[in-house]
Amino acid sequence: MFENLSDRLQNAINKIKGHGKITEENISSITREIRLALLEADVNYKVVKEFINNVKEKALGEEVKKSLKPGEVFVKIVKDELVDLLGGNHEELNTTGNPAILMLVGLQGSGKTTTIGKLALLLRKKYKKNPLLVACDVYRPAAIDQLKQIGKELGIEVYSEGKGDPVNISENAINYAKENNFNYVLIDTAGRLHIDDNLMQELNNINNKVNPQEILLVIDSMTGQDAVNVIEGFNHELPLTGAILTKLDGDTKGGAALSIRHLTNVPIKFVGVSEKMDGLDEFYPDRMASRILGMGDLLSMVEKVENTIDQDEALEAAKKMEQGKFDLDDFLKTFKQIKKLGPLENLIKLIPGIPKELKSVKVNPKDMAHIAAIILSMTPYERRHPECIKNSRKLRISKGCGRSVEEINRLLKQFEQMKTMMKRIKNGNVKMPF
Repeated sequence: MFENLSDRLQNAINKIKGHGKITEENISSITREIRLALLEADVNYKVVKEFINNVKEKALGEEVKKSLKPGEVFVKIVKDELVDLLGGNHEELNTTGNPAILMLVGLQGSGKTTTIGKLALLLRKKYKKNPLLVACDVYRPAAIDQLKQIGKELGIEVYSEGKGDPVNISENAINYAKENNFNYVLIDTAGRLHIDDNLMQELNNINNKVNPQEILLVIDSMTGQDAVNVIEGFNHELPLTGAILTKLDGDTKGGAALSIRHLTNVPIKFVGVSEKMDGLDEFYPDRMASRILGMGDLLSMVEKVENTIDQDEALEAAKKMEQGKFDLDDFLKTFKQIKKLGPLENLIKLIPGIPKELKSVKVNPKDMAHIAAIILSMTPYERRHPECIKNSRKLRISKGCGRSVEEINRLLKQFEQMKTMMKRIKNGNVKMPF
């Protein structure tokens, strides 16, 4: 997400840190690089022009000129302008209805049906209440089956009447939700390859019939600058309350996210960050700006850990580490908890101050599976007393899990290194980076 833009902006900003003071000459040079970075990231040229003018004007102000650390002040100016560009404040989803009705719209291929499942899962986790998915895309082949499969996977009920009238289906679904104590109704509507009168008329009819609290446009972030045209097209016909940007984890330049709010005034409320069903995040402009500038996003990381990790198991593991009783059984439990957080490289990028070379590290899920296989091939005694694992035991474990003795040695060494590091942290001999 924004990797190329982030690298370019960081390189430009680092140059100002080498100057003892800010001048019109060095600011012009650096803002020129920032302008190119934004344009190459597919940010709308009008947005870029305004952004650069604002940064220049503030950077050349008297307070900045007198500052003892102009580089730090310049970074703050750029970040504040990015936050403003992305919408300023985080906008919460409106869930005041009983049930709250959320209608998702978008072009065909934007990832709408998958996203509605992700959103239902996020709502269930955040508010601990009961969502209902409604199948109103009656035109696309297998759309209803796809939604039913997603509902089955997540354990979320799907309301469907097959190939009926979407307006009637949506109204009947609301009545069903009220009768069966569902807290949220998420309506999956039909899409087209382009905006047309028939599509908009149907969406308007549904909107007028059920009066949703939220009408969210799902848009593929790889659409680039055309995303603004798509939003304006929908917003002209429907009272959009927000946008969901999908596929931000893909090979996208990110310009859509930096242009949408400023040009359309439609807030971004969620972003898709992975293909997994838990890969939908709430959108916070300040956190996204921090990520783009390479400052990490500790708040999002903490929230992700709190929502995913079993707190009791984590506390028990920490206590055992402190007491020096942490064994391979505990290591495996911790390992499984970490796997729930998704790709580790995505989590690493959220850590403030993480070195650039670590941000590009790719963690192969197969390697993680191999580690689990090695530990599960050990006896309970071996997992509790890894120091007893000598050559003959290693050979038996190797045959049992299909991994080499070298891999087993590497795992045991890493485990011992981790225990040593935990002892050093406990004794105050290691300074944590945050």
